[in-house]
Amino acid sequence: MDKETLIELVDICKIYHIGDTEVAANNGINLKINHGEMVAIVGKSGSGKSTIMNIIGALDIPTSGQYFLDGNDVSKLKGDALAEIRNRMIGFIFQQYNLLPKQTVLDNVALPLMYARVGEKERKTRCMEALEKVGLADKYKNLPTQLSGGQQQRASIARALVGKPSLILADEPTGALDSKTSREVLDLLKKLHQEGNTIVLITHDNSIAVEAERIIKISDGVVVFDGEAKEYKNEVMANTENRMG
Repeated sequence: MDKETLIELVDICKIYHIGDTEVAANNGINLKINHGEMVAIVGKSGSGKSTIMNIIGALDIPTSGQYFLDGNDVSKLKGDALAEIRNRMIGFIFQQYNLLPKQTVLDNVALPLMYARVGEKERKTRCMEALEKVGLADKYKNLPTQLSGGQQQRASIARALVGKPSLILADEPTGALDSKTSREVLDLLKKLHQEGNTIVLITHDNSIAVEAERIIKISDGVVVFDGEAKEYKNEVMANTENRMG
């Protein structure tokens, strides 16, 4: 891997066994994502994009092939070693926020630092910095139930940021939000990207995917498009016109 490359997937295959049947969710995925990129991985339900997300997020390992994250061969890791890479290098943003309802916003954001055994004073300082970045510094004592959906997602973004990960992995981050709040969250993610963060956005929605600078489309377990958002927009429009024609 060169110094610019953060993520590299080499001939990634993932096979699930359902009874006596083998199902290939991914069938030879090859791709690279560089430090500082904002990339959308898009695909319909069943396309294999969620499996790729799980592999990139070190939540699962491939059946075959190699996955390198900043030079670490993650595909060879298991158990605690895999969890350590996940906790140290990846910040997650989920569709359903995954905030602990009985913990304050500050305590929710602090969770990755607690796992990393960061001291209490530094923990609070870094949490407040992250909350300031997402516009929630004044809500640090609130419980998640006292926040709007958009504010809860901002809190989850702060939690993803607080450990200063190499990668922010956002799984359908606007899926539970209305259109106005979705726009605010997307604008925040784009701002974080402009500040140098590497963001991989997983979505089934083309209108969300084109907010990234680069789009990787997965279909039937393989990459069928990898290019700039402008190029992808043109391809989607051309396909739509062909179907209508």
